Amino acid sequence: MYKLLISEVAKRDLEKFTPDERLFIAKKLKYLAENFDRLRYTKKVEKLSGSKEFYRFVIARKIRAIFEVKEDKLILLILRIGRRKSIYREL
Repeated sequence: MYKLLISEVAKRDLEKFTPDERLFIAKKLKYLAENFDRLRYTKKVEKLSGSKEFYRFVIARKIRAIFEVKEDKLILLILRIGRRKSIYREL
């Protein structure tokens, strides 16, 4: 299982969601940390094009998390969380 860290920017991103959406996102991020090795071979987790170190995780149809993997310590660092339309522009 990977340790999950959330950046300050991602914490601010979470404030834009309703409490119910935040709970849903938290459950999905926990699932990602527990199943990352299996999920990285699916379409739910993919490397961002043009980046060697950043991945994206599909939380829901229109919600994405952008994260970085620190393999040496098994850490998933969540960089951004947001709606599909704007998250890539703000990266």
